[in-house]
Amino acid sequence: MIRRILAAFLLLLSLPTFAQDQVPMADLMRSSGKIYVVVGVLVIIFVGIVVYLWSLDKRLTKMEKQSK
Repeated sequence: MIRRILAAFLLLLSLPTFAQDQVPMADLMRSSGKIYVVVGVLVIIFVGIVVYLWSLDKRLTKMEKQSK
């Protein structure tokens, strides 16, 4: 039983290696420099979400202190 579990685990462990193929679209975007625009937009969105959550936390903390 342990051998079957180990064999299944090792089989599942090797599956991510099949996903290592090169993606033509990513290579095209990287060669033309557009990937940096995509990464930049994602970073800006992430920073915006973090700032919004931080300010929301400050407001909620202030409201909690006032309600006590």
